[in-house]
Amino acid sequence: MRIFPLSFASLAIGIFISFTTFASTATLLPPDEVAALKEIGKKLGKTDWDFSVDPCTFSTERNLEGFEDKVTCTPYNDTVCHITRIALKAQNLQGTLPSELARLTYLEDIDLSRNYLNGTIPLEWGSMKLINISLLGNRLTGPIPIEFGNIGTLATLSLEFNQLSGPIPPKLGSLPLLWKLHLTSNYFTGELPKELANLTTLKEFRIGDNHFNGKIPDFIQNWVNLEKLVILGSGLEGPIPHGIGLLTKLSDLRISDLNGSQPSFPLLNLTRLKTLILRSCNISGPLPRYLGTMTNLKLLDLSFNNLSGEIPSNFIDLSKIDNMYLTGNLLSGPVLPWMLATSKYIDLSYNNFSFETSQGCPQGNTGNDPCLSLRSFPCNKKWSSFHINCGGKDVSLDGNKYERDEDASGPSNYRSTTTNWAFSSTGNFMEDNRTKKSFTLTNLSILSMKNSELYMDARISPISLTYYGFCLVNGNYTINLHFAEIMFNDGKTYSSLGRRIFDIYIQGMRVQKDFNIVDAVGGIGKEIIMNYTANVTDGTLEIRFYWAGKGTTGLPVRGVYGPLISAISVHNPDYEPPKGISAGTVALVLKQKGNMMELVDPKLGSDFNKIEVTGMINVALMCTNVSPAVRPAMSSVVSMLEGRTVPETSSVPDPDASNEQMQLKGMMIEHQKSLEIDTKEGQIQIVPTYGPYTASSASAGDLYPYTASSASAGDLYPLKWDSKVLENRYIR
Repeated sequence: MRIFPLSFASLAIGIFISFTTFASTATLLPPDEVAALKEIGKKLGKTDWDFSVDPCTFSTERNLEGFEDKVTCTPYNDTVCHITRIALKAQNLQGTLPSELARLTYLEDIDLSRNYLNGTIPLEWGSMKLINISLLGNRLTGPIPIEFGNIGTLATLSLEFNQLSGPIPPKLGSLPLLWKLHLTSNYFTGELPKELANLTTLKEFRIGDNHFNGKIPDFIQNWVNLEKLVILGSGLEGPIPHGIGLLTKLSDLRISDLNGSQPSFPLLNLTRLKTLILRSCNISGPLPRYLGTMTNLKLLDLSFNNLSGEIPSNFIDLSKIDNMYLTGNLLSGPVLPWMLATSKYIDLSYNNFSFETSQGCPQGNTGNDPCLSLRSFPCNKKWSSFHINCGGKDVSLDGNKYERDEDASGPSNYRSTTTNWAFSSTGNFMEDNRTKKSFTLTNLSILSMKNSELYMDARISPISLTYYGFCLVNGNYTINLHFAEIMFNDGKTYSSLGRRIFDIYIQGMRVQKDFNIVDAVGGIGKEIIMNYTANVTDGTLEIRFYWAGKGTTGLPVRGVYGPLISAISVHNPDYEPPKGISAGTVALVLKQKGNMMELVDPKLGSDFNKIEVTGMINVALMCTNVSPAVRPAMSSVVSMLEGRTVPETSSVPDPDASNEQMQLKGMMIEHQKSLEIDTKEGQIQIVPTYGPYTASSASAGDLYPYTASSASAGDLYPLKWDSKVLENRYIR
């Protein structure tokens, strides 16, 4: 019986020992790593880590694009594990990069993408055995540490969408395992160091939107494993090295906006290519036939070069092509029939194609609009202004109607309106992760600026967005371009870190380079109106917004970049509508022909006293005589209208009595011309427009300004300008 208590005690002790052993084995992370993690959290501004539980269980799920909150530990034996990965993505952390990260000696992967971190990259990280570093989408400044060249294990380095600067460290060329180097959208300068030629393991190289100088280096041909090469708006100069044609594994090649010459199309017989962009690279000469053999191509963009000649017939073999942009070249010859019939997105605008169709410029999502360069748009009147609420509904403001512009558009699109403007959009958003893949935007928050209705919506474009004004009176115009950035969020979040940069062209001349709405106005959701002037000489005004590869393309998500415009207002401040032919002058001509009864409303039929009507007309003509001396006094007018006296016909003005009236026939001819459209030339004359009658607008010889459009059922009926009454009159 005495043994039982002893056995119970032994059992109790055994249970306690087992529990403590389990507890100790459950806490596998070494204390020094826990301490380091606490410091790292403080530096980053990570305030929700709960160290009362195992840090290796730190993990949060959230339904947010790109969000990740996780600490990953890897066991190394039965008693210990180590932190090997930290991913804190899309959390808007507002701290700095911690040097204490170097205390996590087993860490292989650090991903702090899309936060609000600032400061420089710690030199201490260069002593680590990191495999992957991703700091995409923060506010980091300063250079890439030279010490990064010591991380022999490094495979991927993504520093995109920051504010880093300085030259690329040559020591990066000594990284034997590096296969991904993403440096897009920073402020890096200098030439690409020759040591990078040693990066023969590279598969992805992105350096767009920087301030590099020098030529694209020939050593790129050494990167024989390269699959993606992106050099958009990098600052580098051409020509494109022919050695790129040796990179047979390339599937994605994007180069744009190069300075320097490119005498001919580079030899690129790369059969694996799916994306080929050589935009605005100053390439001259014909389109090579070998492009038609790249049957894996899905996107071909050769826009804004100096390409000439005809489109090779074997382009019909590009059966997988979804988007083809040949915009803005010198291409000529016939448009291949399959291009007009296809449902693919093909843009041929701004070339010299021969284009014959009875239907005019095609409209719609396919955007096959080679006739845009012909400017053969019919006009039924002349205009001195146009106003557009880009991407939005009709808005009336300050007496002007900003017309709606709600068309959803597409990768290659041309749309005209029923008035005197149209727009054309070129390009598709690459790697588009936007929730709404549209070419118009609607702001979901409240805007506090004046005339906010103009800024609630906007039109965007990935490459080129052009608005045209047609049928305009020639002369000098004032152009007001309204901008407000509504796609980024204000506040201390990564959504506020995007940089939208584009160029503005008016009448083919660049008037604004590297325009950044937020920088220009000093914030997000604030308006700015950019004022310009332009001369119209052929009735046409062109306003173009062009993305030259600058600015971020991945904040807040991939696919956010390119031009944005909220509203456009264009008017000719010097234009005055031409004066019409006064009703008094018309009456004089009819009197001279003995046909004054044509002035009487025909709805009266014959039920009126012709003697009384003749008297009233004569009185009216006397009262409107160009010579004040012969106008009757008011008492005489009353007497004549009451029939007590008879108007003296000698006092009624003769149409031959004044030079102004002698020129009636000439005025009539000019007026007739202004109503006619020359359908052969596609040109028209100015149609006079008249405002409402006011006493101040009436001249001494007018009864009232006459316009056909202003005539109502109760007015004197409109005179037919081809009436025989006016034929052969005042011809000298």
